[in-house]
Amino acid sequence: MLKLNPKTLNRFLAIPASVAEARRVQLELRRKVRIRPLGKTPRLIAGLDASFSGGKSGRARGALCIYTYPELELLEEATAEVDIEFPYVPGLLTFREGPALIAALKKLKNTPDLLLFDGQGIAHPVGMGIAAHMGALLDMPSIGCAKSRLVGEYREPARKKGSHTKLIYDGNTVGAVLRTRDGVKPVYVSPGHKVSIDDSMEIVLSCATRYRLPEPIRCADRLSKVLN
Repeated sequence: MLKLNPKTLNRFLAIPASVAEARRVQLELRRKVRIRPLGKTPRLIAGLDASFSGGKSGRARGALCIYTYPELELLEEATAEVDIEFPYVPGLLTFREGPALIAALKKLKNTPDLLLFDGQGIAHPVGMGIAAHMGALLDMPSIGCAKSRLVGEYREPARKKGSHTKLIYDGNTVGAVLRTRDGVKPVYVSPGHKVSIDDSMEIVLSCATRYRLPEPIRCADRLSKVLN
């Protein structure tokens, strides 16, 4: 079972009173982000995603799917719904999705070794996409795999599966543009916490067996949209 530090959660995921406060919290947590090689191959990978219903005052549904790695056998699923308490603000997605994802994480029987998010890692205006924010918050290896670019410039990778190019933002390499299927649109991969860009690409590519998106993320996406 995943052990969560309530003091850390309350400090960095409590709903801010304003956008300015949210940005201050985000920048404080950014100091904890570490980009480095994994060190060992994860055994369990969790895909995470969230969806929303009911507009600004509606509900958020967080979903997780845990897969064995590298076999990619579905081991466990968990969902949770919470009231939406933070508005949609570009760059501050975690304050909107995070509470539902944490609630779902608390239901897990198994503890994942790595978190794979449908979203950004450090490829973000201040380096704090949801994978970086949640990874640092939970102090767990995390990767962002997004369907679209948020920041950065890149050259289009070759059309063969596994081809990739650097994603450059403000003079720094913040991720990779990775082709997960021949001739299909690439995904935007960036490390979140305790993982390197190379490791992030390897994990994402290994998990994308039949489709553009990695299986754990596809599972979480489907599960998050089954709103009660």
